[in-house]
Amino acid sequence: MSRRAFSLALVGAAAACRSAENEASVDPKAPTTPKPNGTMPVLFLAHGAPTLALDAEKGAPFAAWGRALPQPRALLVLSAHWTISGPTLGTTTSKQLVYDFYGFPEELYRVRYAAPGAPDAARRVAELFGSGGLPRDESRGLDHGVWVPLVHMFPKADVPVLQLSLPIEESPSALFELGKRLAPLRREGILIAGSGNLTHNLRRIDPRATHPAPWAEEFDKWCEETLNKADVDALVQFRTRAPAVRENHPTDEHFLPLLVAAGAAAGEKARFPVEGFEYGNLSRRSVQLG
Repeated sequence: MSRRAFSLALVGAAAACRSAENEASVDPKAPTTPKPNGTMPVLFLAHGAPTLALDAEKGAPFAAWGRALPQPRALLVLSAHWTISGPTLGTTTSKQLVYDFYGFPEELYRVRYAAPGAPDAARRVAELFGSGGLPRDESRGLDHGVWVPLVHMFPKADVPVLQLSLPIEESPSALFELGKRLAPLRREGILIAGSGNLTHNLRRIDPRATHPAPWAEEFDKWCEETLNKADVDALVQFRTRAPAVRENHPTDEHFLPLLVAAGAAAGEKARFPVEGFEYGNLSRRSVQLG
């Protein structure tokens, strides 16, 4: 299925009744206060289709998750929708959102999320990369992998947000190491989040499906088990160790933000504040580490 067909299918499905696979749940064990040492958790956000921004029902678990999190000083997000050769910092001021999709309802292009920029966080991230610092793209606003889940999680848009590009040419192990390099930010009140999807094959989506495809369910389960065991080796070697990899990820960009998050988390306990499937093979499983 083409991206345009996917977009049109989502519009047609918006009024359909919710099936069991569209259910999402909130982890009742999710922490509601920071750790005693003030260390922030690390997140992986399954941002799904852009229409999530307009869907109060599907957004409810994200809203509950946001309320349960400790209040961050700033957010640092790596999204599957900004992939370039090396790490680059986005805007440090509040810019127009990036509506990097087409064929969706007009109201989606009217969504605004005017979160403040995070210049202090940008300086701190640059310091972690040594004397060479990091390049910046001050013209780059937040893409939908960032603002779609944040509309629900931090609806007041009162937390400064900084986007860091996903260096798509790096190896999985290098992306894990990138997360480790960012880890000190957690002790400084900065919430690190990767945004993608644990399964992502737009050619195989089916808005009328009432059950997830077996190959998608198997991959999602493998992710859950691997994260629960904090099996870093398996996670980094997902291309050879996970089941049905190419069926779930014809390209890797929606999985790779999880590797950065895992590196920043350093083996912390996994929780799954949002779970379930939609459109036949798109996992809604989101992850909190720590």
